[in-house]
Amino acid sequence: MKNSFTRLIIKGGVLSPAELKNIVVSAENLGLNSISFGSRQDIIFPVELTPEQLEELEKFEIVKPGDTGKANIVSSYVASDIFPGTPWLTGERYLYILEQFRYQPDLKINIADQKQRLVPLFTGHLNFIASSHEDYWYLYIRMPDWEETQVYPALINSWDIAKVSFEVEKLVQEEPETIEMIFDLVNDSADTNNRTINEPLRIPFYPFPYFEGMNRVGNDKYWLGLYWRNNLYDLKFLKAMCNLCAECKIGKICITPWKSFIVKGIPMEYKLTWEKMLGKFGLNVRHSMLELNWHLPVANEWALKLKKFLVQNFDENDISTYGLTFAITNYSKKSYYFTSVVIEKNPQPTQVKGFKIRNTYNLLYAKNFDPNTREYIVHVQDIDKVELPGILMELSQMYFEQLGTENEEEVKTKENTKEEIEAEVYQCRECLTIYDPAYGDVTQNIKKGILFEDLPHDYICSLCESPKSSFQKKKVIKQVG
Repeated sequence: MKNSFTRLIIKGGVLSPAELKNIVVSAENLGLNSISFGSRQDIIFPVELTPEQLEELEKFEIVKPGDTGKANIVSSYVASDIFPGTPWLTGERYLYILEQFRYQPDLKINIADQKQRLVPLFTGHLNFIASSHEDYWYLYIRMPDWEETQVYPALINSWDIAKVSFEVEKLVQEEPETIEMIFDLVNDSADTNNRTINEPLRIPFYPFPYFEGMNRVGNDKYWLGLYWRNNLYDLKFLKAMCNLCAECKIGKICITPWKSFIVKGIPMEYKLTWEKMLGKFGLNVRHSMLELNWHLPVANEWALKLKKFLVQNFDENDISTYGLTFAITNYSKKSYYFTSVVIEKNPQPTQVKGFKIRNTYNLLYAKNFDPNTREYIVHVQDIDKVELPGILMELSQMYFEQLGTENEEEVKTKENTKEEIEAEVYQCRECLTIYDPAYGDVTQNIKKGILFEDLPHDYICSLCESPKSSFQKKKVIKQVG
């Protein structure tokens, strides 16, 4: 997809106050008053720049208007340590992983925790999703010419994420058609410490979090979320904020995919200082949830007006949208959706000339209102703007009526249909890795159904490389059906 604005690549959506201040100063030198944030946690200059101005930005990793390629890496570092998450996945772990990327990807890469909701999981070409095994990730791949996402048949080690991404990038020109082909080619060209997938990825449903304002974390720290309704962040304020971050010894600032940013680690003794600075610049840090849970195209006036119209109707009718998220788009690419509800603007008819035609819209919602299902259901088509508020209110009521019932029904169905059986597996004494004949060991080309006794004598543990003799038989209870 071609870019309409000049974008600055911010790897993982994480940068230091000094780096942000440097960007702010460059923007001021270009005569700008503000900058914006993008849905892939990048920084955007919201006006068209001249060739001379673009030369001023050569010290940054930029994507010029009209360029393809050079995609920003999205990460859920922004959510770590302030929202519930996978215990082993700390902020430092994200930074180490991001540091391994010594090249600028052309493919969109997402590195995200399955237990957070702030950062989308499946909007990339390569989607690394944390597993319950420490330092291992599921990988879901959707190559540029693929219609659907496919799961990589092994878990990827944290320190191999950049390596695997680089190898997959090299395969784009070969247009691989299957995930098995990618798996074989990557394993042939790179030495990786994969782990067998013993269970499919199950993503729990969590409500969308409130990400604005001053919020306490731990006993002596705060985090601050800041959001501008028009996505035009004042440069004077950003510079003052960067200076205060330096005074507080805050090392990182995080951009969210929702055109906002978060500052973590504000010391308790500086809380009043931060609040005074916010007051000095007249900033509102308590927008309602109706305002925060929207994804809009950058610098798009009609989308901003439509959002304002809809939010005003929600507010006047006291409608709750807690847990729901909304997107306004003028394209029809499901792979870009990461919200509960999508409002699509239809293109104007090309065959009708000389007449002004009213805009019409389609409404879609994610299955179970969960964007991570990646399934969208068309609710209505070709409706006028004035009809949107009422139908969106209906969808909101549908969401709350079914909230929790889908999971309850699934659990009951599984409990009624599953049968418990006793099975034999083999566990490594050194690292406790399990070999289960039902899954085999894809990392060593051992197919499903191969008994442990039939494994070659030189078989080793896929994780710690202990010999076959280090495994001991275990009996476990498994549910089938």
